[in-house]
Amino acid sequence: MLPWDFILILLVLGIVVPWRGTVRIKRLLGQPALTGRQCMLLYGSTIGFQWLMVAIVLWRSLARNLSPLELGFTLGDPWRTALIALSLSLVLAANQFVGLSKAAQIPVGERGFLFKFTEKIMPRAPTEKLAFAALACTAGLSEEFLYRGFVFVVFARLFVESRSPVWAAAIVSSCWFAIGHLYQGRRGIITTFVVGMIFVSVRIWSRSLLPPMVAHMCVDLIAGLYASKLLGPE
Repeated sequence: MLPWDFILILLVLGIVVPWRGTVRIKRLLGQPALTGRQCMLLYGSTIGFQWLMVAIVLWRSLARNLSPLELGFTLGDPWRTALIALSLSLVLAANQFVGLSKAAQIPVGERGFLFKFTEKIMPRAPTEKLAFAALACTAGLSEEFLYRGFVFVVFARLFVESRSPVWAAAIVSSCWFAIGHLYQGRRGIITTFVVGMIFVSVRIWSRSLLPPMVAHMCVDLIAGLYASKLLGPE
């Protein structure tokens, strides 16, 4: 049986976060092009919220005796872990470049919701790009800890009691991750689930959060810092 605080955190991640994200994105898409100030406020508020969630979840995890090892705060073999992180980052970065390049060839009026959303929030000025880089790093660190660290471990412990395989926890944690990106629409949810499964598989294999954290940061940095150039108006 899960303790009350873990249940509350799971509800926040599975209900409050997607609801909050959907409401904010609908409001943003209903506005004309965002000003630099609006972008900075968006980035800053998101960074603050994610680090607040990390602090709360880490506090309750340690209070409930979830060890740093269980949460993935380990390197194991440093060289092996670094090689896995580098390889995963290169593969996903290449995929991101290809995806953005293909999207750039689609006429502006025919691009789907996900690309319109990306165009709306992507940084343009140097200060915005710096703030977005901080956001990308925050997302890579915080989301991997929350979903591949906390959520995965909570369900892994729960399923061990019911003699379910660890991959059941991997699937459920990836579903939680996908639901958290509900604002991205059907295609975004499916993509996020697949990416979540890749990240959690590497986390299980490497026994470390470092590879998915590094890869997550790389993918988000590429999406934001190169989107303005590749997906800008024709």
